[in-house]
Amino acid sequence: MTAAHCVDRSNTWRVVLGQHNRHLYEFKEQSKCVSRVYIHPNWNRNNIAAGWDIALLRLSSDATLNTYVKLANLPPSGQILPNNNFCYITGWGRTQTGGQMSVRLKQAYLPTVDYQTCSSPQWWGSTVKTTMVCAGGGSKSGCEGDSGGPLNCYVNGQWVVHGVTSFGSSLDCIAYRQPTVFSRVSNYISWMNRVSI
Repeated sequence: MTAAHCVDRSNTWRVVLGQHNRHLYEFKEQSKCVSRVYIHPNWNRNNIAAGWDIALLRLSSDATLNTYVKLANLPPSGQILPNNNFCYITGWGRTQTGGQMSVRLKQAYLPTVDYQTCSSPQWWGSTVKTTMVCAGGGSKSGCEGDSGGPLNCYVNGQWVVHGVTSFGSSLDCIAYRQPTVFSRVSNYISWMNRVSI
């Protein structure tokens, strides 16, 4: 699972599972070719704010599940998290505006911001849709290079992928009242089930 804007151009894609350091082979990585890309049919690359920024990648062979590679938990269809739910973003994106891409996988605590707040005029306004989830807005955020990565949230005693990193402020990685915006995974469960058959 990734963001549609990461894979909506024709290309040959490869997924590396279990990777922690982009510049160092640590003998736990699994490199897999992608046999098919499923982009949500409503995705419009010319209007990321319209939503639907989600895609599924079919791997050419099964992953070996182990300590470093595990299946993700997905939320029930339609589930909406409350304001300030405990979540983490992970990625290799820039650690500051204009900075270098991270060599090591990073994580940052980003509590959820409810739709009513995030879509208010003082925040993202109408840019944010009900198919999205906002998280952060404080001293941490996603940044360029984090797109397509997960927003893992702690719900009912387990970690669940509630978001796929979609966009943030174009002015600064950390912008007042402009938290990172994610595609809300629970909005796409029915589509995923149809695609994965």
